[in-house]
Amino acid sequence: MRVSKPGLIATGLLVALAAASLPAQAASKPYKITLSNNFVGNDWRQQMIRSAEVAVKKPPLAGAVELSIQNVENATEAQITSLNNIIRSHPDAIIVDASSGTGLNPTIEKACAAGIVVVSFDQVVTADCAYKLSSDFDTMANNQAEWMATILGGKGKVFMDRGLPGTPVSAQFVRDFEAVLKNYPGIEIAGYYDGKYAIGPEQEGVASLLAANPHVDGIFTQAYGTGAIKALQNAGQPLVPIVAAAFNGTALACVQTAGVKCILGANPPYLSAEAIKLAVSILDGKVPSSKTVLFKNPDMSTDPVQAKYAPGSSMQKLELGKNVFADLAPGVSLPITPDWVEITPAEAAGTK
Repeated sequence: MRVSKPGLIATGLLVALAAASLPAQAASKPYKITLSNNFVGNDWRQQMIRSAEVAVKKPPLAGAVELSIQNVENATEAQITSLNNIIRSHPDAIIVDASSGTGLNPTIEKACAAGIVVVSFDQVVTADCAYKLSSDFDTMANNQAEWMATILGGKGKVFMDRGLPGTPVSAQFVRDFEAVLKNYPGIEIAGYYDGKYAIGPEQEGVASLLAANPHVDGIFTQAYGTGAIKALQNAGQPLVPIVAAAFNGTALACVQTAGVKCILGANPPYLSAEAIKLAVSILDGKVPSSKTVLFKNPDMSTDPVQAKYAPGSSMQKLELGKNVFADLAPGVSLPITPDWVEITPAEAAGTK
């Protein structure tokens, strides 16, 4: 049963702030929470869904959440239609992995006006009323570049992956990498390539640069890293430190290939569980001071050296059987579980 919140003795601005910060109606547990997801066509999204399903069945969320999931095709109009249907069912909260940062805003605002808590994560919306669990990619990129600079002793030649040209997050990583490396005049960016978040283009891009620059000391990738390692091996070049993303296949290559040093930046699929936990906290009356909550993405490394990492950063050492798994698919994203609930490797991979 829903009951109206008691009136607040406030004037003008205080009333407006309270209305903008809190759901219009109180709710009782278990809270009805719907996950609106715009795409299921890759390993990350499927693991994200499984992580949410597992987390709500275990403490501290067990018994507190009644979760439903709505998946749609990768189109803004399809997600808008789905969200309108969700709003009509009036859950206590909606967590959204969005197809568009702006295209969903009118619909998100409609949900907020109906007293529904909205938490956007991964691909976040810009609607003022929504809470944004935003991955701190700037800190991730800065930490990766500082690690590389430290490993290289502040000097050497590196290759730089531009990711997928035209994609804002790709440009963001390049901008952050370059900004850190400017503090190390002994490090030269010897060439750029477009890895396009795929192993083939990454390998081809690094191979092409090696033909013109056979001596390289480090390689920045924005995805797998395994393509870069293969290009070095095919060219008969020494293996060099690699910046990459935290896929299980990448981590396996890093720990099982003699001579390679890696740092892997993680955007873990358990962000969905973090978004649910945030929604529950808000429904419990623990409202964040800001609509944007930065998620400190963990880093993982074969060599977790001391460097100028951002405050609050975490660094895990890559260890086979502990956070790298020989029996899991290469596309499984790491790390598997947050520290407040246990998501097992089998649960994350969907093999249990």
